[in-house]
Amino acid sequence: MIILPATLKNISAMLIFGSIGLFVRYIDLASSQIALVRGFIGAAVLLFAMSVLKKSLDFSAWRKNALILLISGGAIGFNWIFLFQAYHYTTIAVATLTYYLAPTIVVLVSPFFLHERFTRRKLICVILALIGMMLIADIFTGLSSGVGSMQGVIYGICAAAFYASVIISNKFLHDISAMDSTIAQLIIATLILLPYVVCQDNSWSADIASLLLLLTVGAIHTGFAYLLYFSSLQKLSAPTVALFSYIDPVTAILLSTFLLAEPMSPVQWLGAVLILGSLFISQFPAGKS
Repeated sequence: MIILPATLKNISAMLIFGSIGLFVRYIDLASSQIALVRGFIGAAVLLFAMSVLKKSLDFSAWRKNALILLISGGAIGFNWIFLFQAYHYTTIAVATLTYYLAPTIVVLVSPFFLHERFTRRKLICVILALIGMMLIADIFTGLSSGVGSMQGVIYGICAAAFYASVIISNKFLHDISAMDSTIAQLIIATLILLPYVVCQDNSWSADIASLLLLLTVGAIHTGFAYLLYFSSLQKLSAPTVALFSYIDPVTAILLSTFLLAEPMSPVQWLGAVLILGSLFISQFPAGKS
């Protein structure tokens, strides 16, 4: 495994994840095509890493969890499509923040799927996140500036819904390692997306710059970043991993604002604080509320 401290691995992975929008924005291919290649290259990189580490896949665990892996793998593929569409229709910051409604969606549906209690704290977090989403979407000012295009926001919310289904379905996985489940889901996502992409009337012609960016998204933002992330989990506590996860959206917001000069209004900054703040509050241990 890559010889780096676990903390540095996790932070590096989050920084890489947070920069993906910057690369996807300039790839001259359809979102479904980007998602397909990302899944294929990401799975190939992880398989290569396992061969270097002389580790083998646990196919018996794959068979035991086949249905859940199929559901989550498909959800991952379409989650990527909608997220990449959001990047093209709105700013990277707005797309990322609407995408980060996924934990809020999980909280809303967890009483039905996971039989978890809906507490007062969770209700507060949901309300804060939803208000934040409305502020990010610029609903109250009528989207006059075009920043936070409603179409991009809707794509971001769809991506969040699919990602929430990935989170929930993974709760039902048993006796399978994180690396095994990730490789299986990437392969399944690729196989499910393949006929979808083939049926789309999209050209595969792209310039050299787009191809290099696509290779980076697959190899670095998927394979390498996942390898860093999963190799850090065993040595980090759950609260630390949860805290570091905020590096992803913060990185996206900073790149969007300062590198691409994509404007965010004061109202949208307030929305960002509410969404990220609700996620932060939800990390505290639950009380008796």
